[in-house]
Amino acid sequence: MSTAETGAPLTFMDLEVQECPYDAYATLLDEQPVYRDPVSGFYVVTRYDDLRRILTDPETFASGGFLERVRDSVAGERAARMTALYEEKGWLPGPTLSMQDEPRHGQSRDVFDKAFRAGRIRDLDPLVERTAYELVEGFMADGECDFVKAFAVPLPLIVIGHQMGVPRSEIWKIKAWTDAWVKRLGLMQTEEEEHWSIEQEIEAQHYFQRIFERLRQEPDGTLLSDLVNTPKPDGRLLSDNELHAHMMADTFVGGSETTTNALSAGIWLLCENPDQYDKLRADPDRYLKIFIEEVLRLESPVQGLYRIATKAVVLQGVEIPEGSVLNIKFAAANRDDRQFGCPAALDLDRRNAGSHLAFGSGVHHCLGAPLARRELYWGFKAVLDRIDDIRLAPGRNDFRHIPSIMLRALKELHIEFSPRRSGPAAGVPRMETGQ
Repeated sequence: MSTAETGAPLTFMDLEVQECPYDAYATLLDEQPVYRDPVSGFYVVTRYDDLRRILTDPETFASGGFLERVRDSVAGERAARMTALYEEKGWLPGPTLSMQDEPRHGQSRDVFDKAFRAGRIRDLDPLVERTAYELVEGFMADGECDFVKAFAVPLPLIVIGHQMGVPRSEIWKIKAWTDAWVKRLGLMQTEEEEHWSIEQEIEAQHYFQRIFERLRQEPDGTLLSDLVNTPKPDGRLLSDNELHAHMMADTFVGGSETTTNALSAGIWLLCENPDQYDKLRADPDRYLKIFIEEVLRLESPVQGLYRIATKAVVLQGVEIPEGSVLNIKFAAANRDDRQFGCPAALDLDRRNAGSHLAFGSGVHHCLGAPLARRELYWGFKAVLDRIDDIRLAPGRNDFRHIPSIMLRALKELHIEFSPRRSGPAAGVPRMETGQ
């Protein structure tokens, strides 16, 4: 298997393949649905039914230890040096939820399920709505903006920051830390760049450690307070190392990146599909929820994750040895024409749009999915209510993404538009700074 442009072997460690992976996905879906990447050694799995099998069989396809195995596959000695840096200056993060197997995963997930209970998500809805409209009203008179910076980044960070007890004024500090974490997880950094990313994460650890210690003495009812003080089923509280992993990966990154990247991708898709944009504007009550699922399906903010084969298995006729790393590509499965008709098209009449795998499936299905969907609903609704004629700013976009084998995040998206001076959102109250 080789790339059409160069004839070199296809690898997802190639920056240009990452930048536009959909041709590669289409080829693998048809010709080689289980493909051994020649650079990383990962078994890349692309078909929808195969991913469903993997995601619903955690005994055969494990999550525990996959990050260490992945890093060792790419740069083992370097990984050891990075571990030493954490231990010297901060806290070596424990495994995140997505990197745990049973029974540990179930015990940790129980703490999160209580913290993210349905009632708390419902209680957040007014905050999400108010924040979305306030952000749009902050730039609507300008007639143009970088949508990523002006809206897609701050909306979910303000919401998750509110849950974590972090002031609104601190969100850009948090964003710098999460960016460093995301870049490191993308596996495309030099050693010097990875060292910088870990230094940033350690800075964040010291910031949050003070909050952990305060909340242990003075619980305050925030989500973070619940995480710090809620015991696991065995009675043990989360350790500092566990809290630091969950704080960065499962709350701030997991609680913002999917929404940020889907919001940006959604506006880009509307600009590129004016017929669907007109259809959505004409009847948002009918089409908005389908549009959200189509954005998640088409752009898959998390392009894929990993599993470890706990025994030798055969997939699509390919023998996968015990201990192998599988790179399961949600983004490819979400464009599998065996599951979705005309899979590359944005289709607001698609009946099975919500069957995508953008949030995973099985025991590791994203626990923040309900909140992400509410953020996407109010985010897109505020945009549709308050601005018209959204279009790409001529000559100002290169549509490049942050290099990553796992995530798909636009660096910036410059748009132009016409403000709508009246509409359903007029008079939405502003949030106080720091709320």
